[in-house]
Amino acid sequence: MSSVADSTRGTAPAPFFSKEATIAPPGFSRWMVPPAALAVHLCIGQAYAFSVFNSPLTKVIGVTQSSPDDWTLTSLGWIFSLAIVFLGLSAAFGGKWLERVGPRRTMFTAACCFGGGFLVSALGVYLHQIVLLYLGYGVIGGIGLGLGYVSPVSTLIRWFPDRRGMATGLAIMGFGGGAMIAAPLSVMLMKHFSSDTSVGVAQTFVVLGIAYFISMTIGSIAIRVPAPGWQPAGWTPPATSGKLVSRSHVHIDQALKTPQFYLIWLVLFLNVTAGIGILGQASVMIQESFKDTVTAGAAAGFVGLLSLFNMGGRFVWASASDWVGRKNTYFIFFVFGAVLYYAVPQFAQSGNIVFFVLAYCLILSMYGGGFSTVPAYLADMFGTAFVGGIHGRLLTAWAAAGVAGPVLVNYVRAYQVAHGVAKADAYTMTVHIMASLLVVGFICNLLVRRVDEKHHMSDAQLAAAGK
Repeated sequence: MSSVADSTRGTAPAPFFSKEATIAPPGFSRWMVPPAALAVHLCIGQAYAFSVFNSPLTKVIGVTQSSPDDWTLTSLGWIFSLAIVFLGLSAAFGGKWLERVGPRRTMFTAACCFGGGFLVSALGVYLHQIVLLYLGYGVIGGIGLGLGYVSPVSTLIRWFPDRRGMATGLAIMGFGGGAMIAAPLSVMLMKHFSSDTSVGVAQTFVVLGIAYFISMTIGSIAIRVPAPGWQPAGWTPPATSGKLVSRSHVHIDQALKTPQFYLIWLVLFLNVTAGIGILGQASVMIQESFKDTVTAGAAAGFVGLLSLFNMGGRFVWASASDWVGRKNTYFIFFVFGAVLYYAVPQFAQSGNIVFFVLAYCLILSMYGGGFSTVPAYLADMFGTAFVGGIHGRLLTAWAAAGVAGPVLVNYVRAYQVAHGVAKADAYTMTVHIMASLLVVGFICNLLVRRVDEKHHMSDAQLAAAGK
Protein backbone atom coordinates (compact mmCIF):
# COMPACT_ATOMS: atom_id res chain seq x y z
CA MET A 1 0.00 0.00 0.00
CA SER A 2 2.84 2.39 0.86
CA SER A 3 4.50 1.87 -2.52
CA VAL A 4 1.28 2.86 -4.26
CA ALA A 5 1.03 5.97 -2.14
CA ASP A 6 4.65 6.86 -2.86
CA SER A 7 4.13 6.56 -6.61
CA THR A 8 1.17 8.94 -6.50
CA ARG A 9 3.38 11.52 -4.80
CA GLY A 10 5.96 11.19 -7.53
CA THR A 11 8.57 9.51 -5.35
CA ALA A 12 10.65 6.55 -6.50
CA PRO A 13 9.05 3.11 -6.12
CA ALA A 14 10.32 0.79 -3.43
CA PRO A 15 13.36 -1.34 -4.38
CA PHE A 16 12.36 -4.66 -5.92
CA PHE A 17 13.73 -6.79 -3.08
CA SER A 18 12.36 -4.58 -0.29
CA LYS A 19 9.53 -5.65 1.99
CA GLU A 20 7.35 -2.76 0.74
CA ALA A 21 7.60 -3.98 -2.87
CA THR A 22 6.11 -7.35 -1.90
CA ILE A 23 2.86 -5.97 -0.39
CA ALA A 24 -0.02 -7.47 -2.36
CA PRO A 25 -2.35 -5.06 -4.21
CA PRO A 26 -6.12 -5.08 -3.53
CA GLY A 27 -7.84 -8.12 -5.00
CA PHE A 28 -4.73 -10.30 -4.91
CA SER A 29 -5.63 -13.99 -4.40
CA ARG A 30 -3.93 -15.56 -1.40
CA TRP A 31 -3.91 -18.89 -3.27
CA MET A 32 -1.12 -17.51 -5.46
CA VAL A 33 1.26 -17.61 -2.48
CA PRO A 34 1.50 -21.40 -1.85
CA PRO A 35 3.05 -22.10 -5.30
CA ALA A 36 5.77 -19.50 -4.56
CA ALA A 37 6.45 -21.23 -1.24
CA LEU A 38 6.57 -24.64 -2.90
CA ALA A 39 9.05 -23.37 -5.52
CA VAL A 40 11.49 -22.89 -2.65
CA HIS A 41 10.60 -25.78 -0.35
CA LEU A 42 10.62 -28.43 -3.08
CA CYS A 43 14.21 -27.40 -3.80
CA ILE A 44 15.60 -27.29 -0.28
CA GLY A 45 13.77 -30.54 0.48
CA GLN A 46 16.55 -32.18 -1.54
CA ALA A 47 18.37 -32.43 1.80
CA TYR A 48 16.25 -35.47 2.61
CA ALA A 49 17.59 -37.25 -0.47
CA PHE A 50 21.25 -36.66 0.32
CA SER A 51 21.63 -40.29 1.43
CA VAL A 52 21.60 -41.38 -2.24
CA PHE A 53 25.02 -39.71 -2.56
CA ASN A 54 26.53 -41.52 0.42
CA SER A 55 27.45 -44.77 -1.30
CA PRO A 56 28.85 -43.12 -4.50
CA LEU A 57 30.86 -40.66 -2.38
CA THR A 58 32.61 -43.62 -0.72
CA LYS A 59 33.85 -44.66 -4.20
CA VAL A 60 35.04 -41.36 -5.69
CA ILE A 61 38.58 -42.71 -6.04
CA GLY A 62 37.90 -46.44 -6.39
CA VAL A 63 34.86 -45.81 -8.68
CA THR A 64 33.62 -49.43 -8.67
CA GLN A 65 34.45 -50.07 -5.01
CA SER A 66 35.83 -48.14 -2.06
CA SER A 67 39.60 -47.70 -1.95
CA PRO A 68 41.65 -47.06 1.22
CA ASP A 69 41.80 -43.35 0.37
CA ASP A 70 38.05 -42.99 -0.15
CA TRP A 71 35.77 -41.30 2.40
CA THR A 72 33.90 -43.39 4.98
CA LEU A 73 30.18 -43.29 5.72
CA THR A 74 30.81 -41.87 9.19
CA SER A 75 32.84 -38.94 7.80
CA LEU A 76 30.23 -38.32 5.09
CA GLY A 77 27.44 -38.35 7.68
CA TRP A 78 28.70 -35.02 9.01
CA ILE A 79 27.80 -33.28 5.73
CA PHE A 80 24.09 -33.81 6.37
CA SER A 81 24.47 -33.02 10.07
CA LEU A 82 26.27 -29.74 9.35
CA ALA A 83 23.56 -28.75 6.88
CA ILE A 84 20.87 -29.27 9.52
CA VAL A 85 22.94 -27.45 12.18
CA PHE A 86 23.34 -24.39 9.96
CA LEU A 87 19.70 -24.64 8.92
CA GLY A 88 18.75 -24.17 12.56
CA LEU A 89 21.33 -21.47 13.25
CA SER A 90 20.50 -19.42 10.15
CA ALA A 91 16.78 -19.75 10.85
CA ALA A 92 17.34 -18.60 14.44
CA PHE A 93 19.41 -15.55 13.49
CA GLY A 94 17.69 -14.92 10.16
CA GLY A 95 14.15 -15.03 11.54
CA LYS A 96 14.42 -11.56 12.99
CA TRP A 97 16.06 -10.30 9.76
CA LEU A 98 13.17 -11.85 7.81
CA GLU A 99 10.66 -9.83 9.85
CA ARG A 100 12.56 -6.65 8.93
CA VAL A 101 13.39 -7.14 5.22
CA GLY A 102 10.51 -9.37 4.15
CA PRO A 103 10.36 -12.79 2.46
CA ARG A 104 11.52 -11.84 -1.06
CA ARG A 105 15.04 -10.76 -0.15
CA THR A 106 15.36 -13.64 2.32
CA MET A 107 14.25 -16.22 -0.25
CA PHE A 108 16.63 -14.86 -2.90
CA THR A 109 19.51 -15.00 -0.42
CA ALA A 110 18.52 -18.60 0.26
CA ALA A 111 18.65 -19.35 -3.48
CA CYS A 112 22.19 -17.96 -3.74
CA CYS A 113 23.41 -19.95 -0.72
CA PHE A 114 21.74 -23.26 -1.54
CA GLY A 115 22.64 -23.24 -5.23
CA GLY A 116 26.15 -21.95 -4.50
CA GLY A 117 26.66 -24.64 -1.86
CA PHE A 118 26.22 -27.33 -4.50
CA LEU A 119 28.86 -25.71 -6.72
CA VAL A 120 31.38 -25.54 -3.86
CA SER A 121 30.61 -29.19 -3.06
CA ALA A 122 31.18 -30.17 -6.68
CA LEU A 123 34.63 -28.62 -6.45
CA GLY A 124 35.21 -30.58 -3.25
CA VAL A 125 34.39 -33.87 -4.99
CA TYR A 126 36.61 -32.97 -7.96
CA LEU A 127 39.55 -32.12 -5.69
CA HIS A 128 38.62 -34.88 -3.19
CA GLN A 129 38.66 -32.40 -0.30
CA ILE A 130 35.89 -33.28 2.13
CA VAL A 131 36.31 -29.94 3.91
CA LEU A 132 34.82 -28.30 0.80
CA LEU A 133 31.76 -30.55 1.08
CA TYR A 134 31.44 -29.57 4.72
CA LEU A 135 31.73 -25.90 3.72
CA GLY A 136 29.64 -26.08 0.55
CA TYR A 137 26.65 -28.28 1.30
CA GLY A 138 27.03 -28.21 5.09
CA VAL A 139 27.65 -24.54 5.91
CA ILE A 140 26.71 -22.43 2.85
CA GLY A 141 23.96 -24.79 1.71
CA GLY A 142 22.73 -25.14 5.30
CA ILE A 143 22.33 -21.35 5.55
CA GLY A 144 20.28 -21.49 2.36
CA LEU A 145 18.17 -24.26 3.88
CA GLY A 146 17.39 -22.23 7.00
CA LEU A 147 16.57 -18.96 5.25
CA GLY A 148 14.52 -20.74 2.59
CA TYR A 149 12.66 -22.77 5.19
CA VAL A 150 11.37 -19.94 7.42
CA SER A 151 10.65 -17.36 4.70
CA PRO A 152 7.31 -18.69 3.38
CA VAL A 153 5.98 -20.04 6.70
CA SER A 154 5.17 -16.80 8.53
CA THR A 155 3.92 -15.32 5.26
CA LEU A 156 1.38 -18.10 4.74
CA ILE A 157 0.23 -17.99 8.37
CA ARG A 158 -0.65 -14.31 7.83
CA TRP A 159 -2.47 -15.12 4.58
CA PHE A 160 -4.46 -17.94 6.23
CA PRO A 161 -5.32 -16.87 9.81
CA ASP A 162 -8.47 -18.97 9.51
CA ARG A 163 -6.54 -22.18 8.69
CA ARG A 164 -3.18 -22.01 10.43
CA GLY A 165 -2.50 -25.72 10.36
CA MET A 166 -3.37 -26.06 6.70
CA ALA A 167 -1.24 -23.00 5.89
CA THR A 168 1.86 -24.37 7.58
CA GLY A 169 1.19 -27.72 5.93
CA LEU A 170 1.15 -26.02 2.54
CA ALA A 171 4.36 -24.15 3.31
CA ILE A 172 6.33 -27.07 4.65
CA MET A 173 5.04 -30.10 2.73
CA GLY A 174 7.28 -29.15 -0.18
CA PHE A 175 10.33 -29.57 2.02
CA GLY A 176 9.25 -33.12 2.80
CA GLY A 177 8.46 -33.84 -0.83
CA GLY A 178 11.64 -32.47 -2.32
CA ALA A 179 13.40 -35.81 -1.97
CA MET A 180 10.67 -37.51 -3.97
CA ILE A 181 11.95 -35.56 -6.97
CA ALA A 182 15.61 -35.28 -5.97
CA ALA A 183 16.29 -38.96 -5.20
CA PRO A 184 15.45 -40.47 -8.62
CA LEU A 185 16.72 -37.35 -10.41
CA SER A 186 20.08 -37.58 -8.63
CA VAL A 187 20.42 -41.30 -9.39
CA MET A 188 19.58 -40.64 -13.05
CA LEU A 189 22.09 -37.80 -13.32
CA MET A 190 24.87 -39.80 -11.63
CA LYS A 191 24.22 -42.69 -13.99
CA HIS A 192 24.32 -40.31 -16.97
CA PHE A 193 27.61 -38.70 -15.91
CA SER A 194 29.32 -41.85 -14.61
CA SER A 195 32.25 -43.33 -16.49
CA ASP A 196 35.23 -45.62 -15.94
CA THR A 197 36.96 -42.79 -14.07
CA SER A 198 34.04 -41.01 -12.36
CA VAL A 199 30.97 -41.83 -10.25
CA GLY A 200 29.28 -38.70 -11.66
CA VAL A 201 28.64 -36.93 -8.35
CA ALA A 202 30.52 -33.70 -9.11
CA GLN A 203 28.68 -33.13 -12.40
CA THR A 204 25.35 -33.94 -10.72
CA PHE A 205 26.05 -31.35 -8.02
CA VAL A 206 26.64 -28.68 -10.69
CA VAL A 207 23.36 -29.42 -12.51
CA LEU A 208 21.34 -29.48 -9.27
CA GLY A 209 22.93 -26.26 -8.00
CA ILE A 210 21.99 -24.33 -11.13
CA ALA A 211 18.47 -25.80 -11.34
CA TYR A 212 17.68 -25.12 -7.69
CA PHE A 213 18.98 -21.55 -7.89
CA ILE A 214 16.64 -20.80 -10.82
CA SER A 215 13.56 -22.35 -9.18
CA MET A 216 14.12 -20.64 -5.83
CA THR A 217 14.69 -17.29 -7.51
CA ILE A 218 11.35 -17.63 -9.33
CA GLY A 219 9.67 -18.31 -5.97
CA SER A 220 11.27 -15.22 -4.41
CA ILE A 221 10.00 -13.04 -7.27
CA ALA A 222 6.44 -14.39 -6.99
CA ILE A 223 6.02 -14.10 -3.20
CA ARG A 224 3.66 -11.47 -1.74
CA VAL A 225 2.70 -10.38 1.80
CA PRO A 226 -0.75 -9.15 2.86
CA ALA A 227 -1.31 -5.44 3.46
CA PRO A 228 -1.43 -4.32 7.13
CA GLY A 229 -4.80 -5.15 8.66
CA TRP A 230 -5.81 -7.53 5.86
CA GLN A 231 -8.25 -10.34 6.73
CA PRO A 232 -9.99 -12.99 4.61
CA ALA A 233 -13.34 -11.83 3.29
CA GLY A 234 -16.16 -12.62 5.69
CA TRP A 235 -13.84 -13.92 8.41
CA THR A 236 -13.98 -12.61 11.98
CA PRO A 237 -11.27 -13.59 14.48
CA PRO A 238 -12.85 -15.84 17.11
CA ALA A 239 -12.70 -14.81 20.75
CA THR A 240 -10.82 -18.04 21.46
CA SER A 241 -10.26 -21.31 19.62
CA GLY A 242 -9.26 -23.51 22.54
CA LYS A 243 -7.56 -23.64 25.90
CA LEU A 244 -4.07 -23.00 24.47
CA VAL A 245 -5.01 -20.52 21.73
CA SER A 246 -4.46 -16.82 22.38
CA ARG A 247 -5.37 -13.72 20.36
CA SER A 248 -2.59 -11.78 22.09
CA HIS A 249 0.99 -11.52 20.85
CA VAL A 250 4.37 -12.16 22.46
CA HIS A 251 7.60 -10.48 21.31
CA ILE A 252 10.39 -12.67 19.92
CA ASP A 253 12.72 -11.93 22.83
CA GLN A 254 9.99 -12.32 25.44
CA ALA A 255 9.02 -15.75 24.07
CA LEU A 256 12.42 -17.05 25.18
CA LYS A 257 11.49 -16.18 28.77
CA THR A 258 8.50 -18.53 28.81
CA PRO A 259 8.59 -22.23 29.78
CA GLN A 260 6.28 -22.98 26.84
CA PHE A 261 9.01 -22.11 24.33
CA TYR A 262 11.45 -24.61 25.85
CA LEU A 263 8.86 -27.35 26.24
CA ILE A 264 7.87 -27.03 22.57
CA TRP A 265 11.61 -26.87 21.73
CA LEU A 266 12.03 -30.27 23.40
CA VAL A 267 8.91 -31.61 21.71
CA LEU A 268 10.33 -30.73 18.29
CA PHE A 269 13.87 -31.86 19.17
CA LEU A 270 12.77 -35.30 20.35
CA ASN A 271 10.37 -35.84 17.45
CA VAL A 272 13.04 -34.85 14.91
CA THR A 273 15.87 -36.81 16.55
CA ALA A 274 13.74 -39.93 16.39
CA GLY A 275 13.31 -39.58 12.63
CA ILE A 276 16.13 -37.63 11.07
CA GLY A 277 18.94 -40.11 11.73
CA ILE A 278 16.99 -42.90 10.07
CA LEU A 279 16.04 -40.66 7.17
CA GLY A 280 19.65 -39.63 6.58
CA GLN A 281 20.71 -43.27 6.19
CA ALA A 282 17.51 -44.66 4.65
CA SER A 283 19.12 -45.85 1.42
CA VAL A 284 21.96 -47.73 3.11
CA MET A 285 19.72 -49.00 5.94
CA ILE A 286 17.21 -50.85 3.77
CA GLN A 287 19.98 -52.36 1.63
CA GLU A 288 21.73 -53.71 4.73
CA SER A 289 18.50 -54.89 6.37
CA PHE A 290 17.48 -56.83 3.22
CA LYS A 291 20.83 -57.71 1.67
CA ASP A 292 20.73 -59.21 -1.85
CA THR A 293 17.03 -58.29 -2.02
CA VAL A 294 17.02 -54.47 -2.31
CA THR A 295 19.13 -52.89 -5.07
CA ALA A 296 20.50 -49.33 -5.09
CA GLY A 297 17.71 -48.32 -7.45
CA ALA A 298 15.05 -49.86 -5.20
CA ALA A 299 16.64 -48.14 -2.19
CA ALA A 300 16.36 -44.80 -4.01
CA GLY A 301 12.70 -45.64 -4.57
CA PHE A 302 12.34 -46.28 -0.83
CA VAL A 303 13.85 -42.85 -0.11
CA GLY A 304 11.38 -41.35 -2.58
CA LEU A 305 8.47 -43.18 -0.95
CA LEU A 306 9.52 -41.93 2.48
CA SER A 307 9.62 -38.46 0.96
CA LEU A 308 6.07 -38.88 -0.33
CA PHE A 309 4.78 -39.80 3.14
CA ASN A 310 6.93 -37.10 4.71
CA MET A 311 5.36 -34.58 2.36
CA GLY A 312 1.81 -35.90 2.65
CA GLY A 313 2.06 -36.11 6.43
CA ARG A 314 3.03 -32.45 6.62
CA PHE A 315 -0.19 -31.38 4.97
CA VAL A 316 -2.55 -34.04 6.37
CA TRP A 317 -1.43 -33.89 10.02
CA ALA A 318 -1.15 -30.09 10.10
CA SER A 319 -4.59 -29.73 8.54
CA ALA A 320 -5.99 -32.26 11.03
CA SER A 321 -4.49 -30.22 13.87
CA ASP A 322 -6.94 -27.42 13.01
CA TRP A 323 -9.66 -29.79 14.21
CA VAL A 324 -8.08 -31.92 16.96
CA GLY A 325 -5.64 -29.30 18.32
CA ARG A 326 -1.84 -29.07 18.12
CA LYS A 327 -1.20 -30.67 21.51
CA ASN A 328 -3.38 -33.70 20.75
CA THR A 329 -1.70 -34.10 17.37
CA TYR A 330 1.70 -34.41 19.01
CA PHE A 331 0.30 -36.95 21.47
CA ILE A 332 -0.61 -39.09 18.46
CA PHE A 333 2.91 -38.72 17.03
CA PHE A 334 4.63 -39.82 20.22
CA VAL A 335 2.37 -42.78 21.08
CA PHE A 336 2.13 -44.40 17.65
CA GLY A 337 5.71 -43.50 16.72
CA ALA A 338 7.10 -45.34 19.75
CA VAL A 339 4.99 -48.43 19.01
CA LEU A 340 6.13 -48.54 15.37
CA TYR A 341 9.80 -48.11 16.26
CA TYR A 342 9.65 -51.08 18.60
CA ALA A 343 8.00 -53.17 15.85
CA VAL A 344 10.43 -52.36 13.01
CA PRO A 345 13.29 -54.74 14.04
CA GLN A 346 10.84 -57.66 14.13
CA PHE A 347 9.72 -56.85 10.59
CA ALA A 348 13.35 -56.79 9.38
CA GLN A 349 14.30 -60.04 11.14
CA SER A 350 11.27 -61.86 9.72
CA GLY A 351 12.06 -60.59 6.22
CA ASN A 352 8.72 -58.78 5.98
CA ILE A 353 9.76 -55.93 3.73
CA VAL A 354 6.18 -54.72 3.18
CA PHE A 355 5.52 -54.08 6.88
CA PHE A 356 9.06 -52.69 7.27
CA VAL A 357 8.44 -50.12 4.54
CA LEU A 358 4.89 -49.34 5.74
CA ALA A 359 6.08 -48.77 9.32
CA TYR A 360 8.75 -46.31 8.24
CA CYS A 361 6.31 -44.56 5.91
CA LEU A 362 3.92 -43.96 8.83
CA ILE A 363 6.80 -42.86 11.08
CA LEU A 364 7.98 -40.40 8.46
CA SER A 365 4.45 -39.03 7.95
CA MET A 366 4.35 -38.15 11.67
CA TYR A 367 7.93 -36.88 11.57
CA GLY A 368 6.95 -34.51 8.76
CA GLY A 369 3.70 -33.65 10.48
CA GLY A 370 5.68 -32.48 13.49
CA PHE A 371 7.48 -29.88 11.39
CA SER A 372 4.33 -28.49 9.81
CA THR A 373 2.29 -28.48 13.01
CA VAL A 374 4.82 -26.65 15.18
CA PRO A 375 4.53 -23.20 13.50
CA ALA A 376 0.76 -23.26 14.08
CA TYR A 377 1.43 -24.46 17.66
CA LEU A 378 3.67 -21.41 18.13
CA ALA A 379 1.10 -19.07 16.54
CA ASP A 380 -1.54 -20.42 18.94
CA MET A 381 0.73 -19.89 21.95
CA PHE A 382 2.52 -16.64 21.06
CA GLY A 383 0.32 -14.96 18.42
CA THR A 384 1.16 -14.27 14.77
CA ALA A 385 2.94 -10.89 15.02
CA PHE A 386 6.41 -12.40 15.50
CA VAL A 387 5.78 -16.04 14.66
CA GLY A 388 8.40 -16.05 11.88
CA GLY A 389 11.18 -15.02 14.24
CA ILE A 390 9.99 -17.29 17.06
CA HIS A 391 9.75 -20.21 14.65
CA GLY A 392 13.26 -19.47 13.43
CA ARG A 393 14.65 -19.62 16.95
CA LEU A 394 12.76 -22.81 17.71
CA LEU A 395 14.45 -24.45 14.73
CA THR A 396 17.66 -24.60 16.77
CA ALA A 397 15.95 -27.77 18.05
CA TRP A 398 16.20 -29.11 14.50
CA ALA A 399 19.89 -28.12 14.39
CA ALA A 400 20.57 -30.03 17.61
CA ALA A 401 18.58 -33.02 16.37
CA GLY A 402 20.51 -32.88 13.09
CA VAL A 403 23.60 -33.85 15.10
CA ALA A 404 22.00 -36.14 17.68
CA GLY A 405 19.97 -38.26 15.25
CA PRO A 406 22.67 -39.17 12.71
CA VAL A 407 25.28 -39.63 15.47
CA LEU A 408 23.01 -42.14 17.20
CA VAL A 409 22.39 -44.05 13.97
CA ASN A 410 25.91 -43.92 12.51
CA TYR A 411 28.03 -44.47 15.59
CA VAL A 412 25.79 -46.95 17.41
CA ARG A 413 25.69 -48.96 14.18
CA ALA A 414 29.46 -48.72 13.72
CA TYR A 415 30.03 -49.81 17.33
CA GLN A 416 27.76 -52.81 16.99
CA VAL A 417 29.24 -53.93 13.65
CA ALA A 418 32.74 -53.60 15.13
CA HIS A 419 31.67 -55.93 17.94
CA GLY A 420 30.37 -58.65 15.65
CA VAL A 421 26.73 -57.69 15.17
CA ALA A 422 25.46 -58.43 11.67
CA LYS A 423 24.79 -55.32 9.58
CA ALA A 424 21.17 -56.35 9.13
CA ASP A 425 20.69 -56.33 12.93
CA ALA A 426 22.82 -53.28 13.72
CA TYR A 427 19.89 -50.83 13.77
CA THR A 428 17.83 -52.63 16.45
CA MET A 429 19.34 -50.87 19.46
CA THR A 430 19.11 -47.52 17.65
CA VAL A 431 15.39 -47.70 16.91
CA HIS A 432 14.69 -48.76 20.49
CA ILE A 433 16.52 -45.62 21.66
CA MET A 434 14.39 -43.58 19.24
CA ALA A 435 11.22 -45.07 20.73
CA SER A 436 12.36 -44.07 24.22
CA LEU A 437 12.96 -40.51 23.05
CA LEU A 438 9.36 -40.33 21.85
CA VAL A 439 8.14 -41.35 25.31
CA VAL A 440 10.08 -38.42 26.80
CA GLY A 441 8.55 -36.17 24.14
CA PHE A 442 5.07 -37.28 25.22
CA ILE A 443 5.82 -36.07 28.76
CA CYS A 444 7.15 -32.68 27.56
CA ASN A 445 4.04 -32.12 25.44
CA LEU A 446 1.84 -33.02 28.41
CA LEU A 447 3.42 -30.19 30.42
CA VAL A 448 2.59 -27.42 27.88
CA ARG A 449 0.16 -24.82 29.28
CA ARG A 450 -1.26 -21.48 28.10
CA VAL A 451 1.22 -18.55 28.09
CA ASP A 452 0.87 -16.26 31.11
CA GLU A 453 -0.69 -12.87 30.30
CA LYS A 454 2.32 -11.03 31.74
CA HIS A 455 4.22 -11.94 28.56
CA HIS A 456 1.60 -10.43 26.19
CA MET A 457 2.28 -7.20 24.30
CA SER A 458 -0.02 -4.19 24.68
CA ASP A 459 -1.64 -2.49 21.68
CA ALA A 460 0.81 0.40 22.09
CA GLN A 461 3.79 -1.95 22.01
CA LEU A 462 2.45 -3.67 18.89
CA ALA A 463 1.95 -0.30 17.18
CA ALA A 464 5.48 0.77 18.10
CA ALA A 465 6.81 -2.47 16.58
CA GLY A 466 4.89 -1.80 13.37
CA LYS A 467 2.49 -4.73 13.84
